[in-house]
Amino acid sequence: MKALCWNGIKDLRVETVPDPTILNPRDAIVKVTMSSVCGSDLHLYNGFVPTMREGDIIGHEFMGEIVETGKDVQKLKKGDRVVIVSVIGCGECHYCNSGTWSLCDNSNPHAIMQEKVYNYSTAGIFGYSHLFGGYAGSHAQYIRVPFADNGAFVIPEDIPDEKAVFLSDALPTGYMAAEMGNIKPGDVVAVWGAGGVGQMAMQTAYLMGADKVIAIDRFDYRLQAAAKYSGAEALDYEKTDILEALKEATGGRGPDVCIDAVGMEARSTGIEQYYDKTKQVLRMESDRPAVLRQAIMACRKGGTISVVGVYAGLIDKFPMGVLMNKGLSMRGGQMHGQRYVPILMNLVQEGRLDPSFLLTHPMPLEAGPDAYAMFNDKADSCMRAVFMPNM
Repeated sequence: MKALCWNGIKDLRVETVPDPTILNPRDAIVKVTMSSVCGSDLHLYNGFVPTMREGDIIGHEFMGEIVETGKDVQKLKKGDRVVIVSVIGCGECHYCNSGTWSLCDNSNPHAIMQEKVYNYSTAGIFGYSHLFGGYAGSHAQYIRVPFADNGAFVIPEDIPDEKAVFLSDALPTGYMAAEMGNIKPGDVVAVWGAGGVGQMAMQTAYLMGADKVIAIDRFDYRLQAAAKYSGAEALDYEKTDILEALKEATGGRGPDVCIDAVGMEARSTGIEQYYDKTKQVLRMESDRPAVLRQAIMACRKGGTISVVGVYAGLIDKFPMGVLMNKGLSMRGGQMHGQRYVPILMNLVQEGRLDPSFLLTHPMPLEAGPDAYAMFNDKADSCMRAVFMPNM
């Protein structure tokens, strides 16, 4: 089969690789119909996630058709149209049973590798380095789905592909970002990052009762999308003093909830940008925490910071004194998609959430290297490039 493989920093190639096979009786083989480029994939593309190896198939946001199932798969059958959660959960450990699927004890076969970095292991993730299990990703014609009964969800007929594919990752991640913020009616929510996850967090914040949502980014097309599709007020951080603007927008109080939907490659302005970029290049810090710093400074006293932007390791100049003395709460994590997909399917069916505007660039798999370059450079107003590997 054909697959998009990582061969080094900004070096992606479409290669012919072996077809996946059933390795465990709880596996399914899925023919991929859509596989989206996610913002967190850029951390792989740009070389900031360790343990990538030449030839690794990338991609984790996808949907497709069941073509084969292992003998212990009970809920799925050949021909089912399914969306697959990007995080892999066994369904039997303490964490899966408590709904915190991304903390699964059993789905990461490279647990010992993670324990050396994080002291504990977390769940496996499709196509996201050997630190997260070394699983083949979804930018391919076919993919093996472990624990398929837990992670693959049959899509109702009235949900079209362009909405269904984002139930795999962007929509549940954005939903979880808003949920972790414990948003209450009347709250003001600030969201850093107006990409796919940020947009879904904005839409969900309104569903949870937010009175005002403020989108912070630097690209006009993303800020325009935030206003048009997600109902947010837009702030360009390159043209605005964000801390002052957020104070003004909240009568001097600050946002109740601040969501970081950017993560380790955050940009800022002035000396801070040069400082973080230099330290990251020199491997003196692994992640650029500009958004995290700004969110902590901006948030009202007693407010909540919600972090769904991906971080890999260590950061510098973290304003711990501000967080402690302002009495802030901070929550973060990879999303627990298995917990959210049934809820989100209903919301999509009811028309209360609609992620379809994210699909701006449907493309063949062969265009993968160019698509990643375009997405990384924020060219051609690309919100999401979505591959159709079998067309």
